[in-house]
Amino acid sequence: MKNSIFNITLSGMALFVLLAVAAGCGKKQALPKGEELVSVYCSGDEYFSDKKHFRANAIGESMDQMTAKKKATANAREELAGSIQVTMKAVLDNYVNSREANNVEDIEERFEGLSRQVINQVLSGTRTICEKQTKTESNTYKTYMAIELRGDDLVQAINERLTEDQKLRIDYDYEKFKKTFEDEMEKMENRY
Repeated sequence: MKNSIFNITLSGMALFVLLAVAAGCGKKQALPKGEELVSVYCSGDEYFSDKKHFRANAIGESMDQMTAKKKATANAREELAGSIQVTMKAVLDNYVNSREANNVEDIEERFEGLSRQVINQVLSGTRTICEKQTKTESNTYKTYMAIELRGDDLVQAINERLTEDQKLRIDYDYEKFKKTFEDEMEKMENRY
């Protein structure tokens, strides 16, 4: 008898704790006075860069529907290019510093110059992964857009350019470069 009362009491307490936790999770956090939560299309966790893709999202607004789209595309590409440049700077710093070449500074400058050229070229290979258009109360169009670029495409393009440069080819190790790149992509994914 004591055992069954104990089991009923224990079950009741467990149910109470479960309900209390569920109620706490369901509570909405109060927003500061005068503010409201805004949901943005083509934004959120699934649109963050990960270890395989660079991703960016942006908004473009205009009275003309196509101009809104062009603005969103340009803004997203600019954001993507910035993200790629930061990552590539870290990759190149780590890669060049790990190489024991006599002319490290010259190699680093050449790598950076080539990577900038490649970034500009590969941006044309971006893929739109989300696009939504709305019309506002003020009769303008808004385009929400998210784009991505595969990290492998970038590495391949850089590899092609680096192997064309005779000076760099001497000190260039593709496998080491790719490993350094993959390490940086892993760090980027873990930031989010």
